[in-house]
Amino acid sequence: MRNPAPPAAAPLIGITLDSEEPGGYSKFPWYALRQNYCSAVTAAGGIPLVLPHEPGAVPAYLDLLDGLVVTGGNFDVDPALFGATEKHDTVKTKSARTDFEWAITRGMLDRDKPVFGICGGQQLLNVVLGGSLIQHIPDAVADALPHEQPNPRDQAGHTVAIAAGTRLHAITGAAELPVNSAHHQAVDRVAPGAVTDAVAPDGVIEGIEHPGYRFCIGVQWHPEFFISEGDRKLFAAFIEACRR
Repeated sequence: MRNPAPPAAAPLIGITLDSEEPGGYSKFPWYALRQNYCSAVTAAGGIPLVLPHEPGAVPAYLDLLDGLVVTGGNFDVDPALFGATEKHDTVKTKSARTDFEWAITRGMLDRDKPVFGICGGQQLLNVVLGGSLIQHIPDAVADALPHEQPNPRDQAGHTVAIAAGTRLHAITGAAELPVNSAHHQAVDRVAPGAVTDAVAPDGVIEGIEHPGYRFCIGVQWHPEFFISEGDRKLFAAFIEACRR
């Protein structure tokens, strides 16, 4: 009798960090990341590896990693990167973070390695692919929902409609998902070749995907909180794509 095949090696998943200036946790600059980004990757079968903003390390990371999670955080993508000539007063840029995330995201896509953008990570992914952003939802969307929800982030803030025929729909098996909401920006012009796969009731784009890559999905909510079974399925599908 043949022995069963050994399980596939757990894929190594890079997770980007946020950065903060001195104050609060430390009197010196410091990195920040909620623990559940790592625990969600681990629960889905991956090995998380957090990534400091070291541009010189990008080529080594690209060789090492099987997949990339671009996280959210207390930052905005510089509007100049998507051709805007003005910057809204609420926009907070972090050039070192964005430069690093741009380089590693572009590198992973060029190698057709899976990329999963979450919240601000979805926004960066859309811009890297050639799209643009709404700089401040309350000023751009009439009758907008409170996308910076007042209730805790481990609870739903609203629902999203999942577009039939998209990969997100195939993964979640749902036409609608409850999601949390912690953002003031959103996708405006969807990048060339990418498609919208999730939309909030007020019309704000909540998910994008690019069918030209092995796995290239961004969501505006935080699925690492596992609010729904769809969130768990999304992480599972990402990790499975990273095994191939």
